[in-house]
Amino acid sequence: MAKRHKGLHFYRRRKTISVGFLKELGSWGFLFALAVLIAFVFVYSVGLKTSVIGASMEPCLYNGQSVLINKFSYSFGSPKRGDVIVFLPNGNENTHYYIKRVVGLPGETITIKEGRIYLDGYFYEEDDSYDTIEDGGIAEKGISLGEEEYFVLGDNRNNSEDSRSANVGAVKEETIAGRAWFKLGDSIDKLGFIE
Repeated sequence: MAKRHKGLHFYRRRKTISVGFLKELGSWGFLFALAVLIAFVFVYSVGLKTSVIGASMEPCLYNGQSVLINKFSYSFGSPKRGDVIVFLPNGNENTHYYIKRVVGLPGETITIKEGRIYLDGYFYEEDDSYDTIEDGGIAEKGISLGEEEYFVLGDNRNNSEDSRSANVGAVKEETIAGRAWFKLGDSIDKLGFIE
């Protein structure tokens, strides 16, 4: 009869890697690669953030509020009327980004008279949330937009430096950083997508 030894015993067993484990590992690897790809696309398309300066976009955006910019949105198309765009006025890289709403599109003539906007001579009807414009600026005589030029206004029409101002004027598409699409804020009502 064999004598048993007291104490710890270590058994050596061969470890085998199962097919199920390899499948699990492969699926985790795929999910990791997919997450990296999505993160890359997200950072590329909305990797730019800026802050609102001034009250020109109230009540949509407030002074100091952070805005995420979708740089990808105009890669396959152009800004549309009503889009809120982020641009450098006259392409001046030594200034801050401006955030304004597109009102006039390439090829149109925009005139502001008696506080109202006219596109190619036709009254442009807006909802009642915008104030009557007190100063039409350079648009009182009409601004004809060239190819890839846009006429922009702040939502706070009487407290905005925009295309009515000679130092901003028509916004060239090449100076547009992207579309402002998401606003950040310190309260829930200041957080969300930009309409």
